[in-house]
Amino acid sequence: MAVSSDYINNPDEVRDFLPKYQYFYLILFFTSFIFLSRLLYLQVYKGEDLRDFSEKNRLKPVKLLAPRGFIFDRNNQVLVKNHPGLDAQLSLQYVNKLEDVVIKVAPILNLDPEKLLQRIQRHKKINGPFAIFKLKENLNKDESFRLKKIRINTPGLEIRESVIRYYPLGENGAQLFGYAREVTKNQIERMNRTFAGKFSVKQGDIVGQSGLEEKLEKDVRGQDGIQFLQVDAFGRESSNQASIYGEGLVDQDPIPGFDIQLTIDKDVQIAAHKAFVDNQRIGSLVAMKSNGEILAWVNSPSFDPNDFVKGTLNWSELVNDPFKPLRNKIVQDPLSPGSTFKPLMAVAALQENAITPTKIISCPGVLVFGGRPFHDHLKQGHGNINVYDAIERSSNVFFYKMGIELGVDRIYNYISLLGLGSKTGIDVPLEASGLLPNTQWRKTARGEAWQPGDNLSVAIGQGFVSATPLQMALSYNSIATEGKVYRPFVVKKIIRENGKEETFQETLLRNLQETQPNGVRISEETFKVVKEGMRRVIQGNRGTARASRLPGVEMAGKTGTAQVMGFSASQIYSSCEARPIHQRHHGWLVAWAPADKPEITIAAVAEHSCHGSSGAGPLIKATMRAYFDKFHPGLIKSDEKPKPAEEPKIEGE
Repeated sequence: MAVSSDYINNPDEVRDFLPKYQYFYLILFFTSFIFLSRLLYLQVYKGEDLRDFSEKNRLKPVKLLAPRGFIFDRNNQVLVKNHPGLDAQLSLQYVNKLEDVVIKVAPILNLDPEKLLQRIQRHKKINGPFAIFKLKENLNKDESFRLKKIRINTPGLEIRESVIRYYPLGENGAQLFGYAREVTKNQIERMNRTFAGKFSVKQGDIVGQSGLEEKLEKDVRGQDGIQFLQVDAFGRESSNQASIYGEGLVDQDPIPGFDIQLTIDKDVQIAAHKAFVDNQRIGSLVAMKSNGEILAWVNSPSFDPNDFVKGTLNWSELVNDPFKPLRNKIVQDPLSPGSTFKPLMAVAALQENAITPTKIISCPGVLVFGGRPFHDHLKQGHGNINVYDAIERSSNVFFYKMGIELGVDRIYNYISLLGLGSKTGIDVPLEASGLLPNTQWRKTARGEAWQPGDNLSVAIGQGFVSATPLQMALSYNSIATEGKVYRPFVVKKIIRENGKEETFQETLLRNLQETQPNGVRISEETFKVVKEGMRRVIQGNRGTARASRLPGVEMAGKTGTAQVMGFSASQIYSSCEARPIHQRHHGWLVAWAPADKPEITIAAVAEHSCHGSSGAGPLIKATMRAYFDKFHPGLIKSDEKPKPAEEPKIEGE
């Protein structure tokens, strides 16, 4: 249909539409102004910031783990080190279909897909959508190869170089060295509070979880580095990388942690551990130089810390093991010292003039006190003996009488100074104080008065008395050195930046030949008498530890048998070996050598071994042999064959 030209050229119609066009032009102008203003703001005013932001968006920061410091023995032999490794991880922000990724990677890593998916979802919920989830540490060659094949088509899947902590001795010394692995969520807040101002801990960091790894965390951890990698929208890395990307985006190399040198002697440590394996013993052993330096530290049974690192540890099996492989028994588990307590009693009795070196005491097979019988380990008793005989033969009745004469408070005043009843102060975590009772303790802890009959139990290291193997080593070393009480220590040196060394020296806590704050002083003569009695325990004709002799090296020490439960009078002399293992006594032996000029003191506990000489004796003997073969070669002659010791059936009540 044709349009009338009059309609098109009608001026009235044009005037009607003109205001509407003006509104349109106005809207168009303001819209253009807004767009141009915004463009000017973004390109000119904020251009530099947005460019950096863009750089950061296409650059992915990757943490470069710092190698933890090595741990060496006293002769610079490696005890703990690092290995290079590979980890598989997921950058969750690049993962589109998590279920598909899990189905791909789970079979390669030998993981249950359903459980893996649950772990990843829980991790994402706790740590957010940009978190990195570690699928598996320490990949083997096959796993690494198969993951690399699917990585290009699996956004978010990454294989990263890592630093793996490695413990060459395996189970040997595990409780002392501890282990390191990824920090847990619960630890992050606690550690950041503890080490505020020194360093901070984030998810994914490797930290010490026990032992010296935990104790020395601030020294061995090092400082992680960072590398910025160019990535595409799927998180895949570009082959074209630069080292500097803009302000604040500079690659930083990791700084390794400080190396640590211990007082441990690797050869002595290996020999001590081998003794436990060869003799199938459960328990612990600590060897200490006369100045407090720790030479060997063995707990049995144990665990392999490498299993923690590899993630192959059977945690449930360790936790439920009745013999406590995770426990650092040398400092954590005080036990009744049994007859190893008797030489400490002899120190107090001699110094208090309750006896003299030659005084004869009648020691029948049983002593009745307060209407209650207290038995000797020999049914017929020991007859008339002096203090040398009492220590050598381990007479209970002799020391029962000393307990009655002295009373618990005088016992406490002396033996607490030798090192029992309080922490030694060693640089190892979780040390227990044990218990050395007195009347004040009984009143405070139990709300009751001390009973005179308890003096007899205390006098033979039973009842309320408990001590760790380290405390017993310390107390015997104090006797061996005739009153010099040294603080035990295991860290010898920290090698800091530029090779600067922080060295730790021996610490003399007190000299007991000088008067102490509680008024006690122990004479040189008292120490010499007790030392002679302890020399006879191993070197004497009737000593209870004759089987532990090393021809060519005189030793001194004392056996002990600590009851794990009470027995009736009819059961006391029954065969210990015939009982179920959990009812068998613990066997102690604490000894030093040479007897006259001590260099090394060793305390060993063989749990549920029934006797000190046959249970702990082989452990002490093997460790002593290793020490003297190394430091005094040729001194030990071929083994003699001493008569079997008259092994006590029980050294308790």
